[in-house]
Amino acid sequence: MQIHRLKGYIQEIYLVEYAHGLLLLDGMSRCDIDMLRRFITGTLGRPFTDLKLVVVTHMHPDHAGAAQALRNISGCRIASADKKRQWYGGLHGAGKLMVDMYLAHWMAAKMKKPRRNIWYWPYLRPDYRLRHGDALPGFGDWCVLETPGHTDRDLSLYHPESRTAYTADLILKLKRGLAVPFPVFLPQAYRASLQQMADLQPHTLLLAHGGEIQPEAADFDTMLALAPPQPLTLLATLRRRIHNHLNAFSPR
Repeated sequence: MQIHRLKGYIQEIYLVEYAHGLLLLDGMSRCDIDMLRRFITGTLGRPFTDLKLVVVTHMHPDHAGAAQALRNISGCRIASADKKRQWYGGLHGAGKLMVDMYLAHWMAAKMKKPRRNIWYWPYLRPDYRLRHGDALPGFGDWCVLETPGHTDRDLSLYHPESRTAYTADLILKLKRGLAVPFPVFLPQAYRASLQQMADLQPHTLLLAHGGEIQPEAADFDTMLALAPPQPLTLLATLRRRIHNHLNAFSPR
């Protein structure tokens, strides 16, 4: 097994190479497809059809944006959480999608990246629906961990032999240090997911935003201290700000 770390549009990409095929640990951004194809066919010298499995850890544009196009191009399979309801389903879901697309473009601008087309079909039909403890199909040395909080369906992936975990957006590493993602829809579940990862004591964490780190117990203590006690979403933040503003001007 060899893990290749590639620089995606606004996120890190982790491609795991085996003799029998290639495993993509997350669904990337739509605009990363050509770069991935060049790496597989040029740098690795392998046919693009050697891409066998793409995991979608959650449905945000930089984690699901390329998955269904990759299936159409390479014939790979898609694995994701066992959820019947679409994350972006219904009118409320459409609103969440618009917010998430805006946040993705905002992040790209902050990283001084040119504006790219990252639009994708946001309704996923995975070939494999995975639950906690399941082995990845075709790559049984990796197992699935359910780590919700950021959304209701976040997955992390763990390789016990090397004690390596890909945690998607569970933990971010920014210039100022470790940070929680935005949004956090389920704060109690998010804290439990952090505690689960702390209890696992992985040697290496592969972060979608921040690269590779070797965490210490103090790092998880920091994250647990940062975990929000209330939902950390755009709507919840606006409500709290309006509430605080009204209280500031209310008669004493």
